[in-house]
Amino acid sequence: MIRSFTFLLLLLALAGTVRAQSGGGFGFEYRPAGAVVQGTDTLRNAWMGGLNMPQFSTIDLNNDGQADLFAFDHESSRGYTFLSVAAPAAPNGRRWQYAPQYESLFPADLSNWVLLRDYDCDGRADLFTYATGGDIRVFRNVLAGGQTSFQVASAQLRFTGSFTGTANLIIGGYNLPAIQDVNGDGKLDIMSYDFIASSQIELYLNTSPGTCGSALNFNLESLKWGDIEACGNCAGYRFSGQSCFTAPRPLHTGGHGLLLVDLDGDGDLDLLDGRDNCPELVKLLNQGTTAAPLLSQAGISASFPSAAAPARVPVFPVGYAFDANFDGRSDLVVAPNMVNNLADLVGLSHQIQLFTNSAASGAPAYALSASPFLQADMVDVGEGAAPAFGDIDGDGRPDMLVGSYADRVGSNYRAALAYYRNVGTATRPVFKLMSSDYLGLASQNLLALKPVLVDLNRDGALDLAYATYDRGTNLIYYILNTAAAGQPVGLSPGNAMFLKAQGTPGTGILPYTKGDMACFTDVDGDGYVDLLIGTNETREPGQSLRYFRNRARGPLDSAFVLVNNDYGRLRDANGNAPLNLSPTVADFDGDGRPDLLTVDATGLLRLFADYRSQAPLFIERTDLLYNARTSQYEESRLGLGRESHCALAVADVNGDGAPELFVGTQAGGVLSYGTRNRTATATQAAAARALGLSVYPNPARIRATVETARPTRLTLLDLTGRVVRPAGPALRQHLLELGGLAPGLYLVRAVGADGSTAVQRLAVE
Repeated sequence: MIRSFTFLLLLLALAGTVRAQSGGGFGFEYRPAGAVVQGTDTLRNAWMGGLNMPQFSTIDLNNDGQADLFAFDHESSRGYTFLSVAAPAAPNGRRWQYAPQYESLFPADLSNWVLLRDYDCDGRADLFTYATGGDIRVFRNVLAGGQTSFQVASAQLRFTGSFTGTANLIIGGYNLPAIQDVNGDGKLDIMSYDFIASSQIELYLNTSPGTCGSALNFNLESLKWGDIEACGNCAGYRFSGQSCFTAPRPLHTGGHGLLLVDLDGDGDLDLLDGRDNCPELVKLLNQGTTAAPLLSQAGISASFPSAAAPARVPVFPVGYAFDANFDGRSDLVVAPNMVNNLADLVGLSHQIQLFTNSAASGAPAYALSASPFLQADMVDVGEGAAPAFGDIDGDGRPDMLVGSYADRVGSNYRAALAYYRNVGTATRPVFKLMSSDYLGLASQNLLALKPVLVDLNRDGALDLAYATYDRGTNLIYYILNTAAAGQPVGLSPGNAMFLKAQGTPGTGILPYTKGDMACFTDVDGDGYVDLLIGTNETREPGQSLRYFRNRARGPLDSAFVLVNNDYGRLRDANGNAPLNLSPTVADFDGDGRPDLLTVDATGLLRLFADYRSQAPLFIERTDLLYNARTSQYEESRLGLGRESHCALAVADVNGDGAPELFVGTQAGGVLSYGTRNRTATATQAAAARALGLSVYPNPARIRATVETARPTRLTLLDLTGRVVRPAGPALRQHLLELGGLAPGLYLVRAVGADGSTAVQRLAVE
């Protein structure tokens, strides 16, 4: 998807861009980067990106007759798909396997809430979701070429009542309705708290003709189901003419999430009610009939399913009934349903509760599982994961740090660094969690901690830089490594410095907005790392991507000066500066020239190939993710909206010479992608033959000799495109000194007087 036709000729010159659109050229595909171990557990869905506020529904995604799983995150508007797959070693012979190739089946503009329910009785789950203004949209699940597709069945559900005509069925964006057969006639009805006050439960019965509800006709049956009204405190209710009762805790309550289940096995449906700002999932037993519900104070309990193990999540619990453990019985999963965590500041890691049902029939017998549902199988640091890679322990293999926006531990809501040491091999990484609070930064009560491992002072050893929100402003700190290259890092938080503002306010000083993303890369090719910052800054002039050049002189804390406050002139589809921009740089496509990759609040990855040659206006490509199900490249869907923050990192973790891409998500997890169809082999081989480029010995340890058929200028780069040995005079033979370089793969680039270029890989031991 190309933003500007003005640069069509430049676009056509970027051959990789054109080829990839057909599905056969360069791009990325989801690929687990390696095993991840926490304690004694190897995480089965380690790289799926985390879960915070999911809404769960079942659907047969691959038409194999098994119920698969769809999860929709309320905060970031991101959908997840999981297949039910055979697993002989699992307790019931199956497990949930993250399968992102099915996520593009769903509409791209989903928001607020999504529930999958079969309204037309064809055995395929259809889709009910929020529509603008609080209405309800419905998509019918239709098989097209053997694949699920969703087609609009109703852009706006309407209903009849004790008035003339019809009206929009409005429940708002915060209430999560129960869309179930309430009266036992086989048709899906809708039950929800009222849109205005969120105090009374409204029941809309499906009045479609025939035995199925496919006409989607609804009638307002009751404005106060069960003659009950929610009070303004948690677990507080009252009947007509009575005072409030139960749990008199004064908290304002907004939305509600409902689930109907026959909890006592008497044949009628009871209600589970979760509220905003409250941790309890309240049970309301129906002691009447399905047609005439009867509730009483004695039948209402905030200690469900038991006082010993009640359903509790930090805020706004909602229940979902499905067979979560593959034993053929409907279990109960309870998850938070907040819009965001900006006001509540609660912990969201490992908060999705699973209550397994051991009853074969009748009333369910729920027991709380010791492990959170799905979250126990993934990297999860709470909110706003930000990964970084580098050799921390000095064994030559890249390790992983994951920063967080925050998580609550005890009484502290704070950011931290998780350290995963690579205990695998050079080609088969295994990341083992060594510390959830690396360097003890949690004690500083920081927020939005985004790490970068980079050699800032050109001594060959990795230093640590991190952007973080500290005491009311966002700063970029750095800790210089006191150990030599190739040794375990020596990092002391007491030595932390921060990059100082250059110039005066209004002249383009370093941005200082919460969530600023720093990318250190050699933009101008002088051998010194420069600074690209993705920012939402509005107090200083500029747009989303800003370029600060390393002056290569003076103190490091004042080395970076503004060159361009609208670098690349990046804009979203509406012509606005993209929010929550995260940049990273690497030679992704393998042509020997660094590419810029960004992600923002639209959830789109944007590739700017060979960005150095594109100034002043960068040309983007967004159809980047290969889907094996469709054999096509698709746009990414990493979250949508102002509260969706992603962070990019890149590293070659399996030693194959190609960088892997890592995306930290708002939901506190990490996604990993490999590259496809890199063009390095073909393009570089032809150029190398023309220049006669030869590098030996290869691998090398102390120095290498580089020869070309005619004089060339030689540059050594790492896989991110950073110059580690700048170009010298044009010679036919170069002696390349490798002292101080960390072991790994590098790129030797030779450029002739006519601009012809050859690139070869060099392994440094």
